[in-house]
Amino acid sequence: MNDKLSLAAEAAIDAADPPRHATRQALVRWGSRVVSVGGGAPVRVQSMTNTDTADVVGTAIQVKELAQAGSELVRLTVNTDEAADAVPRIREQLDRMGVDVPLIGDFHYNGHLLLTRHPDCAQALSKYRINPGNVGKGDKKDRQFAQMIEVAARWQRPVRIGVNWGSLDQELLAALMDANAARAQPLDARQVMYEALIRSALDSARRAEQLGLPGEQVLLSCKVSAVRDLVAVYRELARRCDYALHLGLTEAGMGTRGTVASTAALAILLQEGIGDTIRVSLTPQPGQSRSEEVVVAWEILQALGLRSFTPSVTACPGCGRTTSTVFQELARDIDQHLRARMPQWRKEYPGVETLRVAVMGCIVNGPGESRHADIGISLPGTGEQPAAPVYVDGDKRHTLRGEDIAGQFIALVDDYIRRRWGARAD
Repeated sequence: MNDKLSLAAEAAIDAADPPRHATRQALVRWGSRVVSVGGGAPVRVQSMTNTDTADVVGTAIQVKELAQAGSELVRLTVNTDEAADAVPRIREQLDRMGVDVPLIGDFHYNGHLLLTRHPDCAQALSKYRINPGNVGKGDKKDRQFAQMIEVAARWQRPVRIGVNWGSLDQELLAALMDANAARAQPLDARQVMYEALIRSALDSARRAEQLGLPGEQVLLSCKVSAVRDLVAVYRELARRCDYALHLGLTEAGMGTRGTVASTAALAILLQEGIGDTIRVSLTPQPGQSRSEEVVVAWEILQALGLRSFTPSVTACPGCGRTTSTVFQELARDIDQHLRARMPQWRKEYPGVETLRVAVMGCIVNGPGESRHADIGISLPGTGEQPAAPVYVDGDKRHTLRGEDIAGQFIALVDDYIRRRWGARAD
């Protein structure tokens, strides 16, 4: 019986950490910065600006904000001659600010013209995104697609072939619908749509290789807006190719809805080992920072144990034992403190992103959760003694009292980081 339980436990552990889908590795470069995508590299976080790209200063500021939040690749809309002309100047602004994040150009309809008319833009970008559904129609489609791929090959730039079901190649879809209607047992329309998305991506990728772009420099995406559709499409896409894959719902939505939908879809696929880059396409609230989508993407990866970006803060939800708001305020303050300091700490204390902090509200789970964290505090609940034990590496080391427990605990966290990771940095 014990042996059976042991085998079951081992199987459960193996299932919780599946092997990643094997993909080729693309290298996205700017200067000395190289971001590897696929081929066993960490899952990368991408974001996109919503400024007018022709606004050089405004776009550069937003790119910097996204990069500081943790975006490893930032995409820009390149839709006009003015936008294309602005790209190299945006790159210069970023370089002067010491922001070396690679820039991706997002092209629709006229990308073949912009990339050939503006070689400085083509060179300043580290990667191009091409939508096969918006390249052109009829004979123009092959010719204009080829023009873009030839530019990418000339400058040795990777290309993401990004199919979107809101702008799917209508000629391909119509051909597949006709073929399906002639079947003895036709598939339902949703399955035909899946096949059209996948076929558009794979046919375009193979065409790009025929035109001279190395397969390692081709990345694919097939974006839809519903969770179950995204999961179905990517499972089949991963089964049929070894190109690096970019994940994301095309329109996740606002606030909680967008966060939940993106998390549900991406978590399923990432847990199955599918996906090499991700983007969380949140619609920001008016006046809200664009970097919220980066924070959500990192939280998804960190929750799945795939990457560590910022120290994690475990905090209880509260109950009748924790009528005081002290633990809620401390959890908020410590989380904000850690996030604010991370840009500098990441340079000074390599590895600090793996720190685990616990802020608990009463004696029921407080001591146990605090012992499991690197450093944790168990605040007094209703009717408990007005003292807060602090646990460091599993041992009770301090007991805090008084009006400034929050300040005292934050100082202890800072001291723990200096002692643990400062020596490593030296």
